[in-house]
Amino acid sequence: MSSSNELKKVVQDKYAEIAKDSSGGGCCGPVSSCCGESGTDGFTMIGDAYDNVSGHVVEADLGLGCGLPTQFAGITAGDTVVDLGSGAGNDVFIARSLVGDSGNVIGIDMTPEMIQRAEVNNRKLSYENVEFRLGDIEALPLDADVADVVVSNCVLNLVPDKAQAFTEIFRVLKPGGHFCISDIVIQGELSPELQKSAELYAGCVSGALEQEKYLAHIRAAGFEAVEIKQSRQIDLPAELLEKYLSPQGRADYVQKLQGIFSITVVGVKPTAN
Repeated sequence: MSSSNELKKVVQDKYAEIAKDSSGGGCCGPVSSCCGESGTDGFTMIGDAYDNVSGHVVEADLGLGCGLPTQFAGITAGDTVVDLGSGAGNDVFIARSLVGDSGNVIGIDMTPEMIQRAEVNNRKLSYENVEFRLGDIEALPLDADVADVVVSNCVLNLVPDKAQAFTEIFRVLKPGGHFCISDIVIQGELSPELQKSAELYAGCVSGALEQEKYLAHIRAAGFEAVEIKQSRQIDLPAELLEKYLSPQGRADYVQKLQGIFSITVVGVKPTAN
């Protein structure tokens, strides 16, 4: 778990497994985790937030989010929207309902199986202004200054180099464009056991940054008007902690970690001078 490539392989393998599970079933199928719904523990970070959301496609919703970024993204008709870590296409299709026929939506995901599943869903919908591209968030397969809005849902915590991820988001946004991202952050300190857990990394916990450090990366990339629109504390079930942590690890969790939070944050790329 020490190198960027090892971390990406853990995530890619886990999400390939999810994509191939035709039942959806949450973040890690039969293996309990924390991003989305866990198969055995029934634990979900997002709950029923997508109920009655326009454009929601049940087949594209694998229960992997921790927020609803499109709610605060200010997407309008004709926009070009990019969704990072697009999975089976859930937020892409919601964005498509907002941009209409005159806009464009591009989903980026690093897992080929997710791209395939999203494309199957899109063929059923017959959207001609939606596309999915295989790519790495640290090196997006997009030209500079192409997006009006970038969204992402519970994905950047899985990216090893978060500073580079926000640099890439800044690069692909048009001047005056903005992002809206839902993600997992912490307040306090992760215990060494939590940091080393591959399952909890793939489950969106052990890769999470301290909130102020996360926001600092955003500002360092050049964004202005950075604001947390929504914040919700997440309590990990005791049985999940018992599964992945030793008694000492659980004690460290209680002592060092003030909280795990789902936040939805926005930021604006300044207009050119």
